[in-house]
Amino acid sequence: MLTLEQLRQIHVPLTRQHDYDAFWRRSRDVARQQPVDAQVEPIDYPVSSVRVFDVTYRGFDTTPIHGWLIIPHPLPQPKIPCLIHFHGFSGDRGWPGQYLHWTSLGIAVLAIDCREQGGHTGNHAQYNSGHLTNLACKGILDPYEYYFRAVYMDCVKALDFACHQPQIDPQRLILEGGSQGGALAIAAAGLDARPWLVMADVPSNSDLRQRVEQEHGSFASVADYLRRHPDDLDQVFKTLSYFDTINLADRIRAPLLASVGLKDSVCPAECFFATYNRITARKDIVLYPYNGHEGGGALHTERKLAWLAEWLGRDQSRNRSD
Repeated sequence: MLTLEQLRQIHVPLTRQHDYDAFWRRSRDVARQQPVDAQVEPIDYPVSSVRVFDVTYRGFDTTPIHGWLIIPHPLPQPKIPCLIHFHGFSGDRGWPGQYLHWTSLGIAVLAIDCREQGGHTGNHAQYNSGHLTNLACKGILDPYEYYFRAVYMDCVKALDFACHQPQIDPQRLILEGGSQGGALAIAAAGLDARPWLVMADVPSNSDLRQRVEQEHGSFASVADYLRRHPDDLDQVFKTLSYFDTINLADRIRAPLLASVGLKDSVCPAECFFATYNRITARKDIVLYPYNGHEGGGALHTERKLAWLAEWLGRDQSRNRSD
């Protein structure tokens, strides 16, 4: 088990391709061509302290992304912060009751599905190659077709959706998630300057070469693919380089609270520290030495609530002084 001091010494070379910035500019341009096309339908919900809406918006392509929008009632301010939740691999947006601890702080929550995973959201993207085992190797031979290109852009489009809602303050968008969701929070913060705060737990998609070589978690599917197609090795790792969060880390500007479990064999702490050590924004990380991929669980939720409450309090104090 590595110590914090040893983890802080991890330095994995960047793998950015020569056209890395152009790739993401083109991806953003494609995403902008799709209108948000927000659909917000109220649902009958038994908790009187919130209003719940079943929502969809148009993602990277024509795929409708499904989610929940949960708004405290009554509104504590005309415009309130919004936490955008990204779920773990193969999960979904969950149920509204899972997010009431956040709304108790006086903030809204937008919880979205990832396309083609466990929720109601499908996938309109086209692929010219096959894949094995799971979505982590879908489109692996071409970064323009790779599965996570659309997913990363769907997450950026979630910021667009939030900014279109009249109750939400576009200057106070908070990204949060665990595992895949932690990776998506970090990726969206690296690709877009709008996030105010980021909370990422046991994050995936970092140091992807090691994730594949050691067959950790969902990226073991890429190793399965390479066993069958060894001649594709160079192209596979070239594709993955566009989506490895180590290459986005130094572009994050929002303060970050992260966590890892030192016995996590799915998203190993040493893989995430390859990203964390390159983040130059204000940051903090909590280590759970004897925890695996479950991370800090309910205890860490308490720590995130305290961290977020502190930031909200600073924001309110600044507004009063202004």
